[in-house]
Amino acid sequence: MAVRDDELPHLRRCVELAAEALEAGDEPFGSVLVSGDGTVLAEDRNRVASGDRTRHPEFELARWAAAHMTPQERAAATVHTSGEHCPMCAAAHAWVGLGRVVYVASSEQLTSWLAEWGVPEPPVRPLPVSAIAPNVTVDGPVPELTDDIAALHRRFHRPSG
Repeated sequence: MAVRDDELPHLRRCVELAAEALEAGDEPFGSVLVSGDGTVLAEDRNRVASGDRTRHPEFELARWAAAHMTPQERAAATVHTSGEHCPMCAAAHAWVGLGRVVYVASSEQLTSWLAEWGVPEPPVRPLPVSAIAPNVTVDGPVPELTDDIAALHRRFHRPSG
């Protein structure tokens, strides 16, 4: 399944949330949880600057979904996100039984940008969602928004460059 035109507003909101995270001094990631009927249920942005490196928006949305949705509702939902889930978030997504993931920029793209900017490798290897959660449907990247996400990451990692 490809990214649909009606999903672009959700992905644009993910970019806005990523920008909010950056303005708050955090890494630029944002995510929106959308029900099977297209209703926005929850959204969040990265909050790892507090020192808790597990405060990713995708992980928070998985927790929210587990507490507020039936298994059937979770399976029909889509997580829209500015960047492909990390392994921790992909596992949380699969464990709570969420449906599809739609991302703006892939882990591979982010890894390439960070290497280009000389950013040290993270302590956890970036892997595609499909390597962690093979039964989750994943769509992305979204080329019309990828430059926006790259620019936010560049501002975070190279504030004077």
